[in-house]
Amino acid sequence: MTSGPMRVLSSPQGVVTITAFAFALILALSNPTFFSTATLVDLARNSLVTGIFAIGVVMVLASGGIDVSFTAIGAFAMYATIKLLTAYGINIPIAGIFGIGALIGAALGLINGLLVGGLGLPTLIVTLGTLSLFRGALLTFLGTVYITTVPREIITFSRTVLVRVENAAGQIVSLPFSYLVLVGVALLAAILMNGTMFGRKIYAIGGSEEAATRIGINVRRVKVMIYVISGAIAGLAGITQVTLARMANPFDLVGMELNVIAAVVLGGARITGGHGTIAGTLIGVFVITMINTSLLMAGVPSYWQKVVVGILIVLGTGLPIAIDRYVRHRERLARPLSA
Repeated sequence: MTSGPMRVLSSPQGVVTITAFAFALILALSNPTFFSTATLVDLARNSLVTGIFAIGVVMVLASGGIDVSFTAIGAFAMYATIKLLTAYGINIPIAGIFGIGALIGAALGLINGLLVGGLGLPTLIVTLGTLSLFRGALLTFLGTVYITTVPREIITFSRTVLVRVENAAGQIVSLPFSYLVLVGVALLAAILMNGTMFGRKIYAIGGSEEAATRIGINVRRVKVMIYVISGAIAGLAGITQVTLARMANPFDLVGMELNVIAAVVLGGARITGGHGTIAGTLIGVFVITMINTSLLMAGVPSYWQKVVVGILIVLGTGLPIAIDRYVRHRERLARPLSA
């Protein structure tokens, strides 16, 4: 049997947890004020959009696919929604604005779903293509100009905060009300993946498409729905970005793919499918955000952040596999002795 320490290290969540504690200890020793209430609030704020994106991505990875187009979907939904509302002077409640963003995201996700589920094309190739397609369509047909005059409902919503504290430098740090979007999406996704038949179908397809088909699962239909839901979640992330920035920037969200996928993989999802939890994903998001924020505060250049994230991806995925192989090898050697 696997020993306690080995059992912890043989899972990506275990590697992430140990990494988080080790990194937290280093930060606490080097900067005692890092883990003040203000810093934790700032970390929660910085992880908001990444966390929402990651919840949609973990559903795709659990089904055995991969999606790299989510930032393009989020940016398209964000800019299209704000441009529609401002161009026609439409005033609707903030819930309606989030709803429009989610619908646009779902429509773009449907394109991914039809290509992957309907035509059976490789997920990486499809989403790489739609990443370029959606981003190009945004900049070509919708515009490249920053929209600084956003609907007043967004301004009002952005000024509502859950927590407001003062940091050591005397600056005010706040956790926006939009953090509840992450909480709500996480709860709904957890219920969907763990408490419904649809969630069980996601894991079944990720484990083996052939086996899932044999037990009567309509694999194509489920895949289409997965990408639609993931697209809707990306749309919500895009609108959340607007509430934080109070402007619609068509170039926002570009380059977040690595951090989001890293958080999901470190949280326990596997590229091969069949694994991944919402709780693990949120832990991975917190670790990635903590590392990037602390390196930024220390004045470390941004390209070193990518180096650190890359190392974590390799450790989070490679170390559990290496330990699992080592444990299985020892078990095979021990069987003849115990026979």
